[in-house]
Amino acid sequence: MESIHPIALAALTGFISGLLLSIPVGPINLTIMNEGARRGFKWAVMIGLGATVMEVIYCFVAFTSFATFFSRGYVKAAMELFSFVFMLFLGLKFLLARSIVTPVHLTAATDRIEMRIEEKLHPHSAFMTGFVRVLGNLGVLVFWIILAANFISREWVKPYWADKLACVGGVAVGTGAWFVGLSWVVSLGHGKFSERTLLRIERASGVGLLALALLHGASIVWQMAQHRLSAGL
Repeated sequence: MESIHPIALAALTGFISGLLLSIPVGPINLTIMNEGARRGFKWAVMIGLGATVMEVIYCFVAFTSFATFFSRGYVKAAMELFSFVFMLFLGLKFLLARSIVTPVHLTAATDRIEMRIEEKLHPHSAFMTGFVRVLGNLGVLVFWIILAANFISREWVKPYWADKLACVGGVAVGTGAWFVGLSWVVSLGHGKFSERTLLRIERASGVGLLALALLHGASIVWQMAQHRLSAGL
């Protein structure tokens, strides 16, 4: 990691996280699968483009408004622990899923807010359909706040504008690449994925999140060991 230029590392971090966050089967992926099968590749891509734009906005807000606060002192340590538990929870949730679940679910209150946003804006175009569905999913913003704080605290993304923008750009590429690829596959199949296929995608994303959680947990343990060694000296 130390041999990689900070901006390149930030962009790579954004690309990988954007890709992994897009894979779990939720409202956007299901919409692309259904609409792409009915209306073709271009319509599905526009849904993905709208979703990508809103995802990038949430990511930008997270990096510029919240991440710095969560990377200070005890708050930083608490956020590192919370992010480990959160990723572990989501990984187990996806891995053990018996049916398709929403990737980032918060509370019944947030579900009602999501419904009101979609009902009020009532998108008609493919682009706005993707945009509004991510806009209404407040869990996406929460997830990016957690990830942004974690990335900055671990110095995968430096707390400078160039690095933050590189990470956000990486997120845009990773998210967009997944949605374009999914749209293309769906348009070739001319039909919906089976429940079994969707569950396999869900569980594969769970394995990825569990791997990240374990790496993050190992890093926390290593930091604690280093701290004890330095305190002993």
